[in-house]
Order: sequence, then structure tokens, then C-alpha cells
Amino acid sequence: MEGSAFMGKGIKFSDKISSLKPSATLEITSKAKAMVKAGEDVVILAAGEPDFDTPESIKNAAIEAMKRGETKYTPASGKLSLKKVIAEKLKRDNGLEYAPGQIVVSSGAKHSIYNALQVLCNPGDEVIVVPPYWLSYPAMVMLAGGKPVEVKTSASQGFKVSPEDIQKAATEKTKAIILNSPSNPAGAVYDEKELAAIAEICLAKGIVIISDEIYEKIMFDGKKHFSIASVSPEVRDATVLVNGVSKSYSMTGWRIGYIAAPPALAALVSNFQSQTTSNPCSISQAAAEYAMTDEKLENELDKNCEVYQQRRDIMLGLFSGQEKIIPFKPQGAFYMFCDISPTGMRSKEFAEKLLAEKKVAVIPGEPFGADNCVRLSFASDLETIKKGVGRILQWVEGM
Repeated sequence: MEGSAFMGKGIKFSDKISSLKPSATLEITSKAKAMVKAGEDVVILAAGEPDFDTPESIKNAAIEAMKRGETKYTPASGKLSLKKVIAEKLKRDNGLEYAPGQIVVSSGAKHSIYNALQVLCNPGDEVIVVPPYWLSYPAMVMLAGGKPVEVKTSASQGFKVSPEDIQKAATEKTKAIILNSPSNPAGAVYDEKELAAIAEICLAKGIVIISDEIYEKIMFDGKKHFSIASVSPEVRDATVLVNGVSKSYSMTGWRIGYIAAPPALAALVSNFQSQTTSNPCSISQAAAEYAMTDEKLENELDKNCEVYQQRRDIMLGLFSGQEKIIPFKPQGAFYMFCDISPTGMRSKEFAEKLLAEKKVAVIPGEPFGADNCVRLSFASDLETIKKGVGRILQWVEGM
């Protein structure tokens, strides 16, 4: 086009978006799957989702919803009937009282966190994130105009932040903290006493708590999930509770998450969502509503959790007795975060070489804020786990 302003110049893109890095979990997994498709014998220990299929009863509920014609727009913040079910779930499982108007249903827990940060952050506001964190937290803070502030933890302290850590990190610009229990990637779990102490310092400092509880129902060794919002009514009113059906009900692709929050914050998130994505999938909402009301499914979830714990214990056993990779024992979720410092490699180099030389896919710890570690997933069958870990051990022992 003669005279076009783009001739020879190209399109100038947003600096904010251009600086974003792609998700390392998706990048590694996509590369490994491409290798499998090409006929290579690749073991994938990088999965960030359950290997169990969505229960048939949930699928059938979705089919019935479609037959009833539930294929139209819903209210932007989700169906009232689903919000009522979520409120009942929060009361039943967590002892929390929320009105339906305090709940916003979104396209996954990730979307829920993103919405909350967009509503909370002004340019320059600080949000505390706790390494090893889910890799999208800092990116979402920056997209909201905020500044992620890392508060380092270690395996020796259970990869958990302390009130003293928060006290030292907090400034006049600190707007929020993101907590994740059980956590991705370490599987760390905060108990009631620890959360009460954290809540006390957050209330004193005026820090909003974003509590990511998406792995709530995947807990080991008899541990029970405790929501920080349950500490007191005052803490509940300072908390944005985030949850969903993705991990517990093996519904990752259905994309249903939600927040429960103070009324004013929930209203703003609802307004924001109405002008951006509008409602989450109507059919997925129907499936999620069924999932959270069918008591029979709880037994299935418990059995899945038992399988995860068995896999965890076997993976820990396979790593015992060697010194090159030091696993952290997770108390929840389905990941094992392993210290690879003794190998002398940083996480990306380790993951890339492992995939190239032994055809095993793991996730580097660098984007999680821990470049001395890699994340393995035990959301795979035992044969895959044994095969993958066997190759890893053979590889590091030959170094």
C-alpha cells in the first residue's frame, strides 16, 4: 500500500505486553509433546493438571444443560444458582459466610486472580509474592501496574513466609500479598496457627490477602485445609479467597474459578469482568454447579488424593539415598520441588539438557523464583513416574 504509515516500520506494540515471557510450564510441555508426536520416547513429568479424567457424572450434567438450552449468555459474574452453590460450599467446607453478591465466577482461578489484581493495584503499588511461587503471579501483578516484591523462603522453613518476613518487606506502598496453600510448585501447606499470625500482621499493615486455594482438596498425611479467611470476620473482610473446580474435580479445561471477597471489591471485579471477558462458559458453569453439589463425588476425590499420596511416597523413595537431587516433601498438590544445586547447573540448563539427553520433561524453577530447583509432577501413572525418575537418576549419577 503506497503511502502507508506502516511501510518499512512495522507495528509498534505495547511495551507492557512485549516484555512478557511465555509460561515456562506450557513451553516445556509443548516441546515435549511435539517430540512425542514425532515418535520420540519422551517421559513427561511436567504436567500441571490431574491425569484423572473429569468424572462421567459431571460430563453428563453438562450434556443435560446443553439439551436444556443453557447455551446463552449468563450474568457477567456468573449464574446466581452457581453463586449460591459456591456460598454453600464455603460454609460447609470452610465455615465461611458469604452472600452470593460477594462471589464472582470467572474463567478459571488464574482469571480470578488477574481480575482481583486489576481492581486492587494502582501504578507503583507493591504486592508481596513468596518464592517459590506460581510463575504467573509476578506477571499478573505487573500487568496490573503493580510491582511484585519477593520475600525469599527456603526448604528449611518449609517454603513458607513468616509474619517477620512480611513485616520486613512491607512498605507504605504494599497493597496485597498472594498466599498459596497448598502451593504450586512446592506443595507447602500453612496450618491454622501460621495463617493466624500472618493475618494479624496483614491486618495491622492494611495488606489485602489474596488466598489461592485451588489445591484445597489435594492434601496428604491426614492434613486438613484451613482457609486464612476463616481466622476471623475481620480477616475474611480483608481477604480475596480464590478457588475453583480445575484441580479437585479434574476440570482444568472447563475453566471455572471464583473469588469470594468483600462486597465492594466483588462489585468492582464484576464490573471489570463485564467490560472485558463477560461471563464464563455457561455450560461449564452448569457442570461446576453439579460437581459441587453431588456428595458422591467426594468419595472419588478422596480416592484420587490417596493415589496422589501413593505416587508422592514412591517418588520420594526413588530419590532417597542419592545426593545430586534433593526433593522437598510436599504436603499437598501434586508436585515435587527438587533442589539441583549439587549438579552445579541452573534450572533451565538442567531441564533443557535432561530433555535433550534423556528425554524427560521437567519444569525449571527459575520462573518460580527458585533457579536452584526443578519441578516434577506426579500427576502421572506409576509406570511413567518410575521410568522418568529412573532416567533422571541414571543421568545425574553419570555426571
